[in-house]
Amino acid sequence: MFVVTGATGNTGSVVAQKLLDAGKNVRVVVRDAAKGEAWKRRGAEVAVAAFDDAAALARAFAGATGVYIMTPPLDTSPDMVADRAPMIAALVAAAAQARVPHVVALSSIGAQHAAGTGPIVSLHALETQLAASGLKYTALRPGYFVENWGQVIPVAAEHGVLPAFFAAERRIPMVATRDIGRAAAAALLDPPARSQIIALAGPVDVSPADVAATLSSILGKPVQVAPVPQAEQETALKATGLPAKSAALYAEMSAAIDSGLAAYDGTEVRKRGTETLPETLGRIAKAA
Repeated sequence: MFVVTGATGNTGSVVAQKLLDAGKNVRVVVRDAAKGEAWKRRGAEVAVAAFDDAAALARAFAGATGVYIMTPPLDTSPDMVADRAPMIAALVAAAAQARVPHVVALSSIGAQHAAGTGPIVSLHALETQLAASGLKYTALRPGYFVENWGQVIPVAAEHGVLPAFFAAERRIPMVATRDIGRAAAAALLDPPARSQIIALAGPVDVSPADVAATLSSILGKPVQVAPVPQAEQETALKATGLPAKSAALYAEMSAAIDSGLAAYDGTEVRKRGTETLPETLGRIAKAA
């Protein structure tokens, strides 16, 4: 039995489906029973638990061979880091109480740092607590989500510009969420002998200029990168409706990526996904 949290999200849904496709018994954990109905129809069990309810999570994790855990970003929370803390503590405590043989946790590039990386600091806490728990775990550290560019595709389509919080030519690890889900499922199906950290990127590292060129082809019109200066990023993010603390955290994360602070440290197992930038952006643009 494999247990998957976040099964209604981008990564968890892929994890659960890949496990079902492999003929495995799957239990998905949802916060609302109604959201589990589609998974019941696919043959999965459904458990209902809030992310911060350690007792309910432990019941959901009982008997599992492996568990996939992730925490929601909580972008609209007034204090996303503070609000994620009890969720992280509950997830780790539940896995320990249920004596889960192997936990696959969605972390992030840059999670080795305790500060200076914006919302990624929550995932540093997750990895730290897993390491202290005695559980065997795989911390999956994906690069920047390609899907994040979906928020500015309408701007590119209408105005021919791509707002970017990184230097136009800076190539960084980016990865599609489908590849993250595939990598997590693969780790569950083939657990390591001891805890590990996996650095996951797409087929090649890409830059905002590469994203703009790809969108130019997809949209059939020229798209130019429009870098947003670091000093203006927090204000720009607040203008999109993000709470002040979230805006500050995401601006800090962008600066950490742009400066090279949020990067892989060489201790991870390096893996690359298969979904290309045109495939991911084309799928997003088509759905927009």
